[in-house]
Amino acid sequence: MEHTVTTLPAAREPGCPFDPPRELIQAREHGPISRYPFPDGHQGWLVTGYDLVRSVLADSRFSSRKELMRHHPTIDMGDIEVPPAAPGEFLLMDEPQHGRYRKPLVGRFTVRRMRLLTERVEQITAEHLDAMEEAGPPTDLVTAFAKPIPSIVICELLGVPYRDRGSFQENIDKFLGGEVGDEELIAAYTATQHYLAELVAAKRANPTDDVLSDLLDSDLTDEELRGIALILLAAGFDTTANMLALGTFALLSNPAQLTALRADPTLTDKAVEELLRYLSVAKTFMRTTLEDVELGGHTIKAGTTVILSYNTANRDPDRFTDPHTLDLARQDGGHLAFGHGIHQCLGQQLARVEMRVALPALLNRLPTLRLAVPAEEVGLRPETADIYGVKSLPVTWDV
Repeated sequence: MEHTVTTLPAAREPGCPFDPPRELIQAREHGPISRYPFPDGHQGWLVTGYDLVRSVLADSRFSSRKELMRHHPTIDMGDIEVPPAAPGEFLLMDEPQHGRYRKPLVGRFTVRRMRLLTERVEQITAEHLDAMEEAGPPTDLVTAFAKPIPSIVICELLGVPYRDRGSFQENIDKFLGGEVGDEELIAAYTATQHYLAELVAAKRANPTDDVLSDLLDSDLTDEELRGIALILLAAGFDTTANMLALGTFALLSNPAQLTALRADPTLTDKAVEELLRYLSVAKTFMRTTLEDVELGGHTIKAGTTVILSYNTANRDPDRFTDPHTLDLARQDGGHLAFGHGIHQCLGQQLARVEMRVALPALLNRLPTLRLAVPAEEVGLRPETADIYGVKSLPVTWDV
């Protein structure tokens, strides 16, 4: 029988901050694909199964183009015309435009190049742990640790001068964090766009050792470089910051797994992959069909909007054994936390390096680290936020 999900975003169950909303889990139990009526009356689909989500991500008949995303899961957009993605913002494009922007970047985010950053990430992490110890407990792990580390790394990769980083980081936090009102968000986004335009112009005049300067010899315009910089910010800051904070929360809430990780450093790589699967902070993405497509026994008509639920796909019992359990020694890997296909996250290796360095360093430096408030009092981001996580994570430790 065909299943329909009627309300998104569904709320998470009280006391279950790491699990997908129950409505989405129940939808997956009915099958890997459900109907979803959008607020404007458009009849779309919600894909919750691992295999189907992966197949959509690899299928060029499902488009990422921004101007085709005419329907919003929670807002009746009426007759609003959605403009195409700005130059350089390749996440919201299909081939060949997508490849033109992404290909020059691929060589700059390889596993080898990101591993060369490990020493610098270790240094940044140690500096923030030193500052935490000097200030003493309690502290908010989000502001003291989880946000600064990826923020500093992405600033250095883009070549943001040290003197500008304070205001720059504040603005990107506002427009990516989902915790401010519309007016403040627009102001922060506009300020970030203005700054990136100035930054690109500065690189043209005086190239330095950074990703933007590396791209100056290409045929990319300044406007395109600004768009690329914005995508790198989105991929390289907010997602990793939330994985560090929410990942720590998950470990502190699973003491047996935390003890195992502290006892066996060789578990680190597997632990990072399991946290990525278990938490899936980038929860959903959308695609629009360019033609009629058969999917999961249904005909998806051309022009239909399809919502892909990463967090239920990564909890699919047909793909993962005991999927709702955090198991740092898990053998069945292959999660979709970074997506799949041509749009698979460009910065995934950087995120892995930051998590592999920062989480063990935190847990080893502060062996008595624990929550400073009851778990149910930890403030969670709303489901309407693009990236899931915690607003703050009060922690303490013995001194």
